[in-house]
Amino acid sequence: MKLKDLPSFKRPREKLILSGVESLKNFELLAILLRTGYKGKSALDISKRLLQIQDFYDIASLSFRDLSKIKGVGSSRAATLVAAFEISKRIREQNRVPTIDDPTNVVHAVSHIKNKRREHFVGLYLDARQQLIKTHTISIGTLDASIAHPRDVFAPALTYNAASIIVVHNHPSGNPDPSREDILLTKKLQEGGKVLGIDMIDHIIISASGYVSMKEKGLI
Repeated sequence: MKLKDLPSFKRPREKLILSGVESLKNFELLAILLRTGYKGKSALDISKRLLQIQDFYDIASLSFRDLSKIKGVGSSRAATLVAAFEISKRIREQNRVPTIDDPTNVVHAVSHIKNKRREHFVGLYLDARQQLIKTHTISIGTLDASIAHPRDVFAPALTYNAASIIVVHNHPSGNPDPSREDILLTKKLQEGGKVLGIDMIDHIIISASGYVSMKEKGLI
């Protein structure tokens, strides 16, 4: 039976429109992408047969050439399937939450501030698995100084319900070595984090010439 011969509530597209995409079974979703079948077989028949042999993951792993060789699929439908699976893959990659478990990951996340002419003080707010919740610019200083108070650092942590934080700031001079003020501020932030139950993981200073992790230096 052709799709057009089915009652409207049984046709995948009409069912999607009337009841929402969540109401469709896997073979019905696949049938929408296939659109049509071939003589004696509808798109629903083809999709059911495909899913009896392989699941979505296996079908998505097939190349265009392999898909196009399947009876009832062909080059046009194979191209549609490959494109749909590629869109799904790119969405997953775009929404993947980075894990911040190494200073190089931190430097990469805030590389845009390393060449700034003024000091930018940035907080990376993390969940219990050290996955990034939010990157937040805490303050922007003068040409040779940055102003950051512990309350300005931890207020966003409470807003984002962060379990830990990493702070980063740049040295426009090009020398990433921590100053006495940088070390004192780090100690204050550590103390503030202990009071609030928020782990202060690291304080990293970056510049055009490189970076210094206070944790790696044993200053945290």
